[in-house]
Amino acid sequence: MYAKLILRSARRSARDYLIYLVTMTLCVALFYAFLSVSSRFYKPDIGVEYDFTLLSGGMKMAICAVTLLLLFLIRFVNHYMLRSRQKEFALEAILGMDQRTIAGLFFAETLLMGGVSVVLGIGLGAVCSQFITALLLTSYGQPYRPAWTLFPDTVLWTVGFFLLSFLAVGLFQTRAIRRTRILSMLTAGRENEAPLTQSRWMQGVAVLYLALAAVMTVQAGRMLYFYGDSRFPAPVQVMFWANILAPAGLLAWTAVWAVRRRKGDFPVLVLGLTAGALVCILAAASVPVTQRRYMLAFGEGGVSQALTALLVHLLFLLCGVIWLASTLLVWRKERSAACRYQGTNLFFFGQMISKLRTTSKTMSLVSITLVLSIFLFMAAPVLVGWADGYLEARSMYDIQIYSRYNNVYHEADLPRDGYQAVTAFLSEKGIETAADRTFSLYLPRREDFHQRVKYDFPAAAISLSDYNALRTMLGLEPVELAEGEFTTQWQTIASEEEREQFLAEHPTVSTDAGVLTLAEQAWHDDPMGETLYNSYTDVVYVFPDSVCQQLLPVMRCRYSMTAQPLAYETARALEQFFIDHYPEQAPGGVNYSIRLRTLQVNSTRAGNFVLQAAMIYGAVVLMVICLTVLSLQQLLDAGQYRYRFSVLRKLGVGEKEIGRLVVRQLGFWFGLPVGAAALAGGAVVGCFVLVVQAEIGAYIGFGALAVQLGITAAVLTLLLGCYFVSTWAMFRRAIEA
Repeated sequence: MYAKLILRSARRSARDYLIYLVTMTLCVALFYAFLSVSSRFYKPDIGVEYDFTLLSGGMKMAICAVTLLLLFLIRFVNHYMLRSRQKEFALEAILGMDQRTIAGLFFAETLLMGGVSVVLGIGLGAVCSQFITALLLTSYGQPYRPAWTLFPDTVLWTVGFFLLSFLAVGLFQTRAIRRTRILSMLTAGRENEAPLTQSRWMQGVAVLYLALAAVMTVQAGRMLYFYGDSRFPAPVQVMFWANILAPAGLLAWTAVWAVRRRKGDFPVLVLGLTAGALVCILAAASVPVTQRRYMLAFGEGGVSQALTALLVHLLFLLCGVIWLASTLLVWRKERSAACRYQGTNLFFFGQMISKLRTTSKTMSLVSITLVLSIFLFMAAPVLVGWADGYLEARSMYDIQIYSRYNNVYHEADLPRDGYQAVTAFLSEKGIETAADRTFSLYLPRREDFHQRVKYDFPAAAISLSDYNALRTMLGLEPVELAEGEFTTQWQTIASEEEREQFLAEHPTVSTDAGVLTLAEQAWHDDPMGETLYNSYTDVVYVFPDSVCQQLLPVMRCRYSMTAQPLAYETARALEQFFIDHYPEQAPGGVNYSIRLRTLQVNSTRAGNFVLQAAMIYGAVVLMVICLTVLSLQQLLDAGQYRYRFSVLRKLGVGEKEIGRLVVRQLGFWFGLPVGAAALAGGAVVGCFVLVVQAEIGAYIGFGALAVQLGITAAVLTLLLGCYFVSTWAMFRRAIEA
């Protein structure tokens, strides 16, 4: 009998569960698809130079950690289903059914719906896993071939994870039903809504924000004290003082409000703080712009402090705008009688105001979560592209061997070895080299050997013949120098301002072999590997061979290109062999290191894929949660809306006008948090791109980034449109029933 009750109740509530089913099916599908690549039965053909096991553990931990967010979604949906059916539960209790039995039936019903979503999700996940496989093989440079299969261990992980989640949330809901009195269930639908001015959460947010504003004022004052200078140009002075006066203005406004406040005047305070937060955002955003433009000395610490302040102001701005939305609607309704009584505006204002009064906290959290989702979507291609570009810059050669003299204090301890042991290892393993070059890096002046201040190491020099040999190895044209001339080689990450300033300050360079003059072609920035440069420098001099023969060699390098890519196991063996023969720090203080393209590509691409998958999966989960919350908040109150819209029909309002009213209501309900989040997310992403623009220009390219961001925006818009259309269709059906 109980089984029949469960099935009948599930069929009757299928409409309310539809979005929940769709959402959970998508989440299960994503979980299975991303986790399938960590299965021990998953063996893609990525080549002998790659070790796929590096991905498995990282993917499993990342996906499971992100999926814990779904516990919130399951609890939220169950809570609303419980609230919408309390009257039904009360009637069952009055008819004699024990509350323990009622709770058990509801638990079984939600578990049944969850089981259906898991089964459907695994089937859909098997399809989606092909896209993940294609993404994985593309990142490893391998062709994609479809292979349809279910992985038993991934199925068990999926079923186990979601089953435990359903059980954990269901037990709490069962306990809540058993503890709720029958009278409370009967009157739950007639509870009065708390007025907006009695909201406690916004008062707490305002107090916390003002405390942080006081801290930001002090920190900005400290920055001015330690880094300020009257000789700075006007924009820098404005930046310093704006970051002091803007948060101080928030405190001043609060003091004025406290002196002149009247009962129910709290929205005035929030309105002033929200307007002030916008000013503070502009002030905080000016810090990274000004720092980069004028090369200010406070560096990354000051920029990080400004970005933290920017985030705080953005979060309060979102909370303030959404909390004030109801008040602004009331103000709009009361101020204009013509607007109030035009068409169905009075009904629309009543619908939105009554709903916003009790859900402003939820709406604020939804908006903040959407900002995080947007940032994850936008940051994923930036970080992964940055890492991939950086990989190309540091793994340009199959084998890179180099030394550092940072801990060497006697010239006699400097390396002179040609790394013949490595040659013997390669010969023993039958590994042929297509190109091989052993060379030294020199100091222009011998006295620079003792210059060991961090970030002030001297730029090293390379002979012209060695430099051209490396360029030929990389497929670049050789360069020419006349006697008495020099040129420079720059890291790709170096900014144009840094390069121009250095060259302007060094038209000549003094060496132990005489003074050299800058050549007509003063610089080159073709990627040639980051181990070519001295510690904490982005430039290396290129001197004629005759000059380098008279200089002090301080670093010994060997770059090789093998005829065939090194297999992963061979690369691991070579790395261990090198460590055994050339310890990281030799007795004389020389630091020896080896970089192998195979190992670097393995670790970096595995890490990149895990990072990209986790960020995209997390962004999708967060956005799905937010859109589901917005949708269910409208659909689960459809019983009340059905009566209200029936009154409109009795008053003579046509179905066409009711359709427009529904679109306006849902448009405002979705548009307020999503629009606010889009603006705030755009500001966060803009500042993020501004901070790492040098890395983007060097490793990704702004054109490629724009295409990736455009695709991301299109996907987000499509997802939002699907939820909006689904909610609109179900809402119309609910009010017409």
